[in-house]
Amino acid sequence: MTAEARGAGAGPQPAAGGGPSRSSTAGSGGERPLDIALLTYKGNPFCGGQGVYVRHLSRELARLGHRVEVIGSQPYPVLDEGYPNLTLTELPSLDLYRQPDPFRTPGRDEYRNWIDALEVATMWTGGFPEPLTFSLRARRHLRARRGEFDIVHDNQTLGYGLLGDIGAPLVTTIHHPITVDRQLELDAAGTWQRRYSVRRWYAFTRMQKRVARRLSSVLTVSGSSRQEIVDHLGVRDDRVHVVHIGADTDLFAPDPAVPEIPGRIVTTSSADVPLKGLVFLVEALAKLRTEHPDAHLVVVGKRPQEGPVAQAVERYGLQGAVEFVKGISDTELVDLIRSAQVACVPSLYEGFSLPAAEAMATGTPLVATTGGAIPEVAGRDGETCLAVPPGDAGALAAGLGRLLGDPALRARLGAAGRERVLERFTWARAAEGTVARYREAIARSGGPRPGPQDPGRPAATPGVYTESRATC
Repeated sequence: MTAEARGAGAGPQPAAGGGPSRSSTAGSGGERPLDIALLTYKGNPFCGGQGVYVRHLSRELARLGHRVEVIGSQPYPVLDEGYPNLTLTELPSLDLYRQPDPFRTPGRDEYRNWIDALEVATMWTGGFPEPLTFSLRARRHLRARRGEFDIVHDNQTLGYGLLGDIGAPLVTTIHHPITVDRQLELDAAGTWQRRYSVRRWYAFTRMQKRVARRLSSVLTVSGSSRQEIVDHLGVRDDRVHVVHIGADTDLFAPDPAVPEIPGRIVTTSSADVPLKGLVFLVEALAKLRTEHPDAHLVVVGKRPQEGPVAQAVERYGLQGAVEFVKGISDTELVDLIRSAQVACVPSLYEGFSLPAAEAMATGTPLVATTGGAIPEVAGRDGETCLAVPPGDAGALAAGLGRLLGDPALRARLGAAGRERVLERFTWARAAEGTVARYREAIARSGGPRPGPQDPGRPAATPGVYTESRATC
């Protein structure tokens, strides 16, 4: 083991302050708790499904008594506190897309090895290097710590470095095939130069296809995504298992003390991603304001400086009716959703749609498209939401207007939506289903590591694995 890997720490530690003990069991059949390495090449916990997934799943796995070590790159995951069996190990990249200087050129002293050089070269030639380069760094890290984990859980890296022997059985979550995003961006590209740029950026999806076909255990978040993985990536259908994710229903809950703001519509969306359909919601708002002049939109996401969304806001004169907010806390996000009369998911496609589940859990009535897995989450039109076709600004405007003008309908759909989430989509259920798949993968590999573990093994501590030339 390298000195850097030893410094990262990887052992059990006794519970403190009421957390679960490492000696406790973590299964209805008395199975021993597992040592889990949860990998994520990007981990922003406040936007983007991958970061949200890691944050909430890791917490619930820890609540079940398992030891969870999240191994991630920038932006680093932010994990919930209060769980001594939940730790973070930072596996740094060169962070080439950081704000405020994305696509930066690193200094010569920042290079540590050939993986860093590959990362920069891929960026300079228009590609996206992180899935490959993170997988290569993770492979080194895991092999240096062989025997410390029962299972490795990859959160959609799908890089070559995770094939073969990485020291423990591998389970991989694919939220949805990124080939879907690639095709939607190609469809939206207006020039051959833009189409070339999109193809080059998404070149990593060829690697992800090859890797996915060699995986023995794939988890996904919806039946719709499962079919897309089979169709787009060519994974055998008997290797893909649906484990629904969900909302933090303690946090995302109704609160009558938060005042409802007339005309407020809220959405969580990336303006620069065509798949999210935000431009259609902006167009719908322009139509809606002819009958509901107080209607206004709050977007949880970065304000675009250019592109279709920025152009639509300017074209329809909506500068004062569309607000973008980012960097807000969990509490601020929940209160924002509570304050809205309507929540909206305008996406052309979603592999699951956490924003839909979170809005419904809060009791805010939802207008959502039927793109991808959204109906699987949001439910039937008129029962738990209002459903409209994707890419149809007129239908969005009609649905939003119907809810803004009918308080009784808002109340009925809001209550029914929360009930649906409580019954079907919680992180506790997701963790239990995930652990069941972990144990299946371990059994297929020939059984778990010898246990129980040596009580004298060093305690797990958060750390930074800084690669040196000695590890090359």
